[in-house]
Amino acid sequence: MKHNVKVLLVEDDQNLSFVIADHLAHEGFEVITAANGEEGLQKFQLFEISLCLVDVMMPRMDGFTLAREIRDRDEFVPILFLTARSMEEDRLKGFEIGGDDYITKPFSIAELTHRIQVFIRRSQPVVGSTAPSGSISIGQLVFHPINLQIMSGDKVTSLTQMEADLLKLLLQKKNKLVRREDILIEIWGENDYFKGRSLDVFISRLRKYLKDDPALELRNHHGVGFSLIDGDFAG
Repeated sequence: MKHNVKVLLVEDDQNLSFVIADHLAHEGFEVITAANGEEGLQKFQLFEISLCLVDVMMPRMDGFTLAREIRDRDEFVPILFLTARSMEEDRLKGFEIGGDDYITKPFSIAELTHRIQVFIRRSQPVVGSTAPSGSISIGQLVFHPINLQIMSGDKVTSLTQMEADLLKLLLQKKNKLVRREDILIEIWGENDYFKGRSLDVFISRLRKYLKDDPALELRNHHGVGFSLIDGDFAG
């Protein structure tokens, strides 16, 4: 399936861009490169992109602005930021915009490839599956994991892949505590401080999506974890 996967790499460091693109091409991905945010947006609109690798610090349009533009056009495509920055507020800003993950420079090409494969695998539709048969009732709402949507009557809310993965995990343990470290390892593959802060951003987003049903509560057990409570069924 990799020959159908187009990765948009937006990186102004020509040497790094060449190394990443060359390695991913050897792994079977089709890599579309751009040297700045404006060019990246043009390439995104020209090609059917499966995943975006976006440097944060770039001329002519920074990575955060590009990510916003991409999200305005596609709510689902995974966006992974490449950055030398380690400031917490920059990471949180990226997640609030709609980014899915951060990879901090310097990174190993093997780690980058693994992250890409994880997101591509999550975003692939399940062959033979349909939204009705895969739908999950959440109180008065209906969650379609395959279509990445929550429905409340005629209202449809679209999710990113990471948001849908997080909601599925919480639903598997509905009305029970899910520990922070377990969520981080399952969704992000590692338990560290910055991923923990990003988890809080994703939890806040899910609360907004679930607010149409007042019986639903995404409860924070401070410092321990979270639980998705359905007040109509919780004891």
